[in-house]
Amino acid sequence: MRKIPTNSPSPAKAELPLDLTGPHITVSASAAHRLYQALCEMIVSGLVRPGEPLPPSRTLAQQTGFRRNAVVTAYERLIADGFAEATVGSGTFVAAHIPARATEANKPKAVVEAPRQGAFALGCTHIDERAVQRFRAFVGRRMRAFGPEHLHYGDPRGSRELRAAIADHLLSARGLRCDPEQIMLTSGTLHALRIVLSAILKAGDQVWCEDPGYPIARQTIGQCGYRTVPIPVDAHGLHVARGRAAAPSARAAYVTPSHQFPLGVQMSMPRRLELLDWAKQAGAFVLEDDYDSEFRYDGAPLMSLAGIDQLQRVIYLGTFAKTLFPGLRIGYCALPERLIADVTAARAALDRFPGTLMEGAVADMLNSGAFAANLKRVRKLYREARDALAATLEAKSDGALSVPVPSQGLHLVARFDPSVDPSQAAKAKRAAGAEGWLLAETYSRARPLPGFVLGFSGHTVPQLVASAERLARESRSVLRARSSARRA
Repeated sequence: MRKIPTNSPSPAKAELPLDLTGPHITVSASAAHRLYQALCEMIVSGLVRPGEPLPPSRTLAQQTGFRRNAVVTAYERLIADGFAEATVGSGTFVAAHIPARATEANKPKAVVEAPRQGAFALGCTHIDERAVQRFRAFVGRRMRAFGPEHLHYGDPRGSRELRAAIADHLLSARGLRCDPEQIMLTSGTLHALRIVLSAILKAGDQVWCEDPGYPIARQTIGQCGYRTVPIPVDAHGLHVARGRAAAPSARAAYVTPSHQFPLGVQMSMPRRLELLDWAKQAGAFVLEDDYDSEFRYDGAPLMSLAGIDQLQRVIYLGTFAKTLFPGLRIGYCALPERLIADVTAARAALDRFPGTLMEGAVADMLNSGAFAANLKRVRKLYREARDALAATLEAKSDGALSVPVPSQGLHLVARFDPSVDPSQAAKAKRAAGAEGWLLAETYSRARPLPGFVLGFSGHTVPQLVASAERLARESRSVLRARSSARRA
């Protein structure tokens, strides 16, 4: 990484024309971020010329009253974003060529939004602009320090630095104590599922799956050559007694206990203990998909299954797709010690090892506090989006839809009365031009309920409200047509 010089011999300006109070400044931001915004504004506005020297960090600290480390951080971000250049022994200079669209770079923004997708699409995210800037700086720093670790095949589990950061996060956030040696990085939850199952099962083995449940996980398990066994879900989560009756010799169970997909129920503590007892008695493993546990809006979440089990029979699956952004393609699993060797060998045989370039930057996000800060900010946005969507559907559907407000997660379920045929929900969804899923699409064997699975993360509140009004209107319409047909 290029060093920020502290005693430049260059003839820098005596005092920079910085505006530290204008509308381009995020008042609540850190000192380093505010100084970075002021420097960007100064450069973009042409108050300093390309190639012009900037003061040494100590000098600028004295001029502005900021701590010197804040100045160094601001300079590093200027360099990472292409606004400045530095050469050891010569100084720090305004870049010869300002990045394209630089005039937009220093405007304060609440979030970076994904390209507009259809209303209620699942899997979309927001990321706070401050988190993007930190991530960009971390990536730039790691690229400037490009080392030999990228020039050979690495550990099949991924870098120890990121695995250690994930282990710390799991302990503080989910009550799960594990060693970095038990963490494996993957390209996502489904990738982890494939690797782990190939290490612990043989072809034809049975796997319990929630019904209703996550269809893509169910498809992945089936495509790997294992037999999925649908187990009903009730208000307490997966019905373990029904699982014992249907497939007592199953070798694994795939569950979403923190926020069941799609119904949103939280597996009760008695049911959790019952599931762990079954796994121990049957010599089976539980795959805990904790995909959105960080997005809890009301009350404290129950401890993870893996935390209760202390990673004896539970394999924990997590991802950064929701907490940062899907384009990272970084997920992870936490393994029982007895499985480390077998799962590592399975990973090495499948695709050798994970990509290394982004690992360091993600570790920096976790270790610096930027990850936690981003979660705090976007959690507030998601809560507002959830409330707006639920309130609109309830108010505009005139009783056609029931909309339980979930205490956690990134989607909600809007239901018709169970007597309504699921085809009516399909008709309303099609007429409204809505994305999301039909609730019936998540069922395997149980009688499907009529309704919708609607994502609210990654969508603006006005978009959600307008789309919810259309869906509510079409839902009322299909019920009226149904009533008229019955009377006729």
